[in-house]
Amino acid sequence: MNWNNIVSGKRTGIDKSKAGIRTNYQVDFDRLIFSSAFRRLQDKTQVFPLPVSTFVHNRLTHSLEVASVGRSLGKIVGEKLIAQNHISKEREKFYEYELQNVIASACLAHDIGNPAFGHAGEKAISNYFIENCHDKIDGCALEEHFTKEEWTDLINFEGNANSFRILTHQFKGKSEGGYGLTYNTLASLLKYPCESNSMNKGSINTKKFSFFQAEKELGAHILETLNVIKTADKPAVFARHPFVFLTEAADDICYRIVDFEDAQRLHIIEHKRVADIFLSLIENIAHKDDNLDKINNTFKNITNQNEQISYLRAKCINTLTQKSSDLFIENADKMISGNYHSGLLDDLSQSNSFLQEIEDISIKEIYNHDTVVQLEIAGYRIMNDLLGLFIPAILKKQPGHKGKKVLLLLPEQFQCDAGTNYEKAFSVLDYLSGMTDSYSVDLYRKLFGIEIPKHS
Repeated sequence: MNWNNIVSGKRTGIDKSKAGIRTNYQVDFDRLIFSSAFRRLQDKTQVFPLPVSTFVHNRLTHSLEVASVGRSLGKIVGEKLIAQNHISKEREKFYEYELQNVIASACLAHDIGNPAFGHAGEKAISNYFIENCHDKIDGCALEEHFTKEEWTDLINFEGNANSFRILTHQFKGKSEGGYGLTYNTLASLLKYPCESNSMNKGSINTKKFSFFQAEKELGAHILETLNVIKTADKPAVFARHPFVFLTEAADDICYRIVDFEDAQRLHIIEHKRVADIFLSLIENIAHKDDNLDKINNTFKNITNQNEQISYLRAKCINTLTQKSSDLFIENADKMISGNYHSGLLDDLSQSNSFLQEIEDISIKEIYNHDTVVQLEIAGYRIMNDLLGLFIPAILKKQPGHKGKKVLLLLPEQFQCDAGTNYEKAFSVLDYLSGMTDSYSVDLYRKLFGIEIPKHS
């Protein structure tokens, strides 16, 4: 890899785009923001249950904010790479004007594959297959309907891999190549560029996985086209594309800081405690352009507590963005050689006790708060029971009367009459993982007789 050969505007599917008022990478951003999968993020949980009396972030607002931070990171890093003579004349335009669009697009899409109920939705899908592995369907245990590699996908259902699937898979009646995004935008999304049976918690690029079996060849092709280094002899295990570190940093910055802000608004963490930690964080990692006296005076002159925290949140994000871009440039040689084995925010946390304190408090007091846990448990039940209806029905060669009725509920784009068992199972997962929180709850209530459906 080098900074000049990891760039390609090639798209998945048939690229019929012509030069117009928008660049290739601006087209990526627009395709995502106008997509139905992106719109559905407005009714998918970020952390706290929706709706609540106090407005908090959902997956859509989170993704928009991550894209904003990602654009800034891309702009800063692109200019710095040019200034340090890493970039050829032919690539200068990309790094000066387009890297920011690539990172913003990848940030928009980073959660597009997450099911309802936050990360609990992912675990619920995995647990259905784990807990029901011995259930008989047509005389064979559920697990025996799949190859070893396919089963590994199912018992480790992963939102990152599902995002790549949604963006690239040709669903029934839909366009070839999925959303037809550029290879660079897709590569910037692949935090864990490997398949499920290559997961290894000890390595940053294989802690999770980004390719289901159905998409692993395409994933490998994209990364090979971009000259990304393979790190194992297996078919689909790669180092991270360097742009991934910017997408990841934007996400990490936003959720660590904004989840804390939401917790203050909900009175889960008291105002003074959040303010003190935010002020200490800013002071500890202040950029050379930060005026700490001005920040403190502005904070004190704001009388509304929520507005005080909003101001400090903005300053935290700005400071962390600047610091992350500096750290990226410091480690540019390691990244381009595939030898940077950490995340930018993880490295910053090692040298900043306040950033680590935010993470520790978030885990103990936010992510395990009663309302969050209650939502996760409800999500487990809903996803498990819906899968219990659809999976046996679609795998049976001759489903009974109830099974046939269940399959009629699958929208046309997810119907799979003649595929393999793996393809059939994923047609169900594509349907269920795309549901919003409200839709899945509503469907659950109707299918299990809690609420009798009415003609609209």
